[in-house]
Amino acid sequence: MSGQLEPFEGAAIRPGHPDFLDLPWRTPLSAWAGRTRRLETMPAGEARHPICFVNYEGRVYALKALAAGAAEREYDLLRQMVERRLPVVQPVGHVATRTEEGEGSVLITRFLDHALPYHSLFLQSGLTRYRDHLLDALAGLLVQLHLAGVYWGDCSLFNTLFLRDAGTLKAYLVDAETSEVHETLSDERRAAELEVMEENVAGALLDLVALGTLPPSYPAAETAEDIRRRYVDLWREISREEVVSPSDRYRIEERVRALNALGFSVGEIELSPAGALLRFRVVVTDRSFHRDLLHSLTGLEVQEMQARTMMNEIHQVRALRSETENRSLSLSGAAYHWLERLFKPTTRRLLEALGPELEPAELYCQVLEHKWYLSEHAQRDVGHDAAATDLIQRAAGERKTS
Repeated sequence: MSGQLEPFEGAAIRPGHPDFLDLPWRTPLSAWAGRTRRLETMPAGEARHPICFVNYEGRVYALKALAAGAAEREYDLLRQMVERRLPVVQPVGHVATRTEEGEGSVLITRFLDHALPYHSLFLQSGLTRYRDHLLDALAGLLVQLHLAGVYWGDCSLFNTLFLRDAGTLKAYLVDAETSEVHETLSDERRAAELEVMEENVAGALLDLVALGTLPPSYPAAETAEDIRRRYVDLWREISREEVVSPSDRYRIEERVRALNALGFSVGEIELSPAGALLRFRVVVTDRSFHRDLLHSLTGLEVQEMQARTMMNEIHQVRALRSETENRSLSLSGAAYHWLERLFKPTTRRLLEALGPELEPAELYCQVLEHKWYLSEHAQRDVGHDAAATDLIQRAAGERKTS
């Protein structure tokens, strides 16, 4: 490899990222092996186009080779989705290239740290408990996209990555080649999307059956239908209208709280008279209610279910300290106490013992779950330290037996 730059034909890169000029752009992505030391091996599913990963000072980027002009279009689509606060990969830039194969383009995105392709949930025995959460995660992702007016066009397990989220999964869109962004999405377009989803998901699961990863009797078609049912149930829950009497207006606040519990932020409440009654519909915006609240209080960037788990504990800290100190403690004060006395010491200890490459927020949620389990058996609150110690000892024992 020479130290010379191999400039591309043209590029647009967002600030805060490398310029990528030192990569071998005159060579097709599929032939980069041995031509740059920045190549990184990362988990990835099947793809229609050549994909590779490069590492810049610990930050990993995914590069996807496309036809000329296609990377710019997908980059623009992803940027629009990010602006609408949707769970998609972060677009970093696009590059116009000219190689021996002709003109082309390359899309650059940030690799999702700790992300899992769907087949990992079936190949790794330790992840099998997440399979059911995969169905909820994909249904939830589709609901979020459709609420924001996004037609995915090729919803499939191949085009989705999953992040662990407080014992559940959060789905992220990683391929927007066939996507469209509108102000709103018609019922017909949503129905068409669900048809594509069912066909693609069933096909991906049948591939795993053919490989022997899943048993021949695995209900691939029924599983895809189950995702549709979960989608329909969630869509109905967030979009239904209710009628209340003027004396029962508290039910409006109950409805808002119920949607917040599902993670949805509420943009506005539409009210209209219905005779002597009141008809109302709650308009949801994104599914980041607890994430936004936790971030505003602590600065932590975590997934939605992780944030909900942590906010529950912050509320418990607030109630306990208010009682023991005989004064009203602010939520921000409780959050600061929680961050400095519980979250930071616990995650620091776990990362030192188990490895700095692990994801702190998910580790902390595991501690809370384990603390509940130990406390149930002990019939008392064993505390964070005891739960963390037991988790570390169990992990050490598993390493010895493996």
